[in-house]
Amino acid sequence: MSGALLVRGAAVLWTGHREAAGGDVLCDEGVVQAIGTGLEAPAGATVLDATGCAVIPGLVNAHHHLLQSAFRTRPATRHLPMRAWLPAMASAYAAAGVDAELCAAAAAVGLAEALLCGVTTVVDHHLTWPTGADHLAMADAVMAAARRLGARLVLVRGTAGEDPDVAGAAVEALVAALGGPRTPDGLVALAVGPAGVHSDEPETFAVLREAALRHGLPRRTQANEQIDLEVAARRHGRRPLELLEAWGWLEPGVTVAHLCAITAEEVRSVGASGAAATHAPGCDLPMGWGLMPAGALLDAGVAVGLGTSGGGSNDAGHLLADARLALQAAPLAGRPLTAREVLTMATAGAADGLERPELGALEPGCAADLVVYDLGGVADAGVADPLAGLVWAAPGRRPRDVAVAGTPVVRDGVLLGADEREIARDLWRLLAARTAHDG
Repeated sequence: MSGALLVRGAAVLWTGHREAAGGDVLCDEGVVQAIGTGLEAPAGATVLDATGCAVIPGLVNAHHHLLQSAFRTRPATRHLPMRAWLPAMASAYAAAGVDAELCAAAAAVGLAEALLCGVTTVVDHHLTWPTGADHLAMADAVMAAARRLGARLVLVRGTAGEDPDVAGAAVEALVAALGGPRTPDGLVALAVGPAGVHSDEPETFAVLREAALRHGLPRRTQANEQIDLEVAARRHGRRPLELLEAWGWLEPGVTVAHLCAITAEEVRSVGASGAAATHAPGCDLPMGWGLMPAGALLDAGVAVGLGTSGGGSNDAGHLLADARLALQAAPLAGRPLTAREVLTMATAGAADGLERPELGALEPGCAADLVVYDLGGVADAGVADPLAGLVWAAPGRRPRDVAVAGTPVVRDGVLLGADEREIARDLWRLLAARTAHDG
């Protein structure tokens, strides 16, 4: 566990529950020890001077597909209906060869990008497990990349048409290898999740639900994107959320991503179910797949998180940029959002869906995951509300400093766990070697 960390003299401090016009954050043993002013640094502590800065909890990306960091801006994958996009991506995966080596390189890129953009926890919904590949080695490679960089990871052992017995056995192997649902330090955790009713049968949902309840794992799935609606109607004569409810996947412990074409009645149903939701506007809007009515879900009492989804549809993993997009697009879905609502979605809202109340907040006892944003540049000049300005002003804003479990992982905008450019070069070299024959 890390030593002590004192973040001193913030101009704006937002804990996720309250805000102050200044203050200090003292962290030790990986957790927040105190919030206040004039706090003393223990001997040997790392001290970050936050004068002129905003300090907020580390962002939680509730829905990512890290593998897709290797497949951004692919030709003929933009503005497609999902029924065409999915096979186009599958073809790209097959051409590159998805294995532990590619998973490691892609995850390192995605996780490095996340940390540099202020995301301290990434939920990686991994859905591509080729027949014949070493699935445990693939998962280990993603987890090793997170440990190397110091990111907090929730690895979702997903499925997309996989045999339910194979998927169930894979979950058992992962839990055994990790020694439980998460590591003792909480930096690596497991979850399970079928891609959706469009790809997986009720038997798969049943097997993964049973495994999740047995081991105390969060459950994740996706619903109400185009292909989900089409296949549910054609194959089952019902809507996706009806099927999820019937199959035991619309209840506490479940988070459902996307929820684009959701009716008012379904909003009420999700609110009554205890399930959480994840908004992914940076994927759904540019691809033309729809827009979650996040405000209506919040009003119905749903815990709503924010996610980027993967590079194959979003092309970026910048959660704060997607928070801004959520703000801009919300009126089109019927109810505007506030900056504080989307900041909460990107922190505590996402953590609530994981049933991890120690994440997404900076109260004493919470995980010491925090982000420091410099407010001294021209983008923040004239901003009357600095906390709202974090989202509205400076599109593409990056933090100055980032800490995970009280350990700095980004200082002065520089990744500390590895060389950012070397991580990029590693992925480029691997892709070049594997696709050379295509030319």
